[in-house]
Amino acid sequence: MSISHTLLGLLEAGPRHGYDLKRAFDNHFGQDRPLHYGQVYSTMSRLLKNGLVEVDGIEAGGGPERKRYAITDAGVTDVGGWLARAEKPEPYLQSVLYTKVVLALLTGRDANALLDTQRAEHLRLMRELTRRKLGGDLADQLICDHALFHLEADLRWLELTAARLDRLATEIRS
Repeated sequence: MSISHTLLGLLEAGPRHGYDLKRAFDNHFGQDRPLHYGQVYSTMSRLLKNGLVEVDGIEAGGGPERKRYAITDAGVTDVGGWLARAEKPEPYLQSVLYTKVVLALLTGRDANALLDTQRAEHLRLMRELTRRKLGGDLADQLICDHALFHLEADLRWLELTAARLDRLATEIRS
């Protein structure tokens, strides 16, 4: 995820302090990985340097000064371009799971056991995500659906690999 573009997009609603940006980010996108304050402020510093945001005001308080950031026209253009660009699909051509299967076969370990262990872990996570989805709001449901679809694809791959394991073992050992 592009944190800088996400923060810029959040600023399109109006100027905000770093604290408010972190809270909005965590509320919409950071349920599983909240943003650290240091990340917010280092990102805002970089965006300021690049002319994508400006300081809209400074407030003195009991602690350090609080800067309120606003997006610039260049920032709006940058976010628009980012939103319009398609994300590169991740084909997982160098899968850790594939590497483990091949190494298990090459070292004489039980690749079927490895696949079974992985299948059990995928199913455990799918049950957890399904519970979360059932109790969640629409955003949680969509995020969980995305993860579940990827896990389902992984499960299909695990089944296909298990079915072709003997053939794979023969090919990699020759």
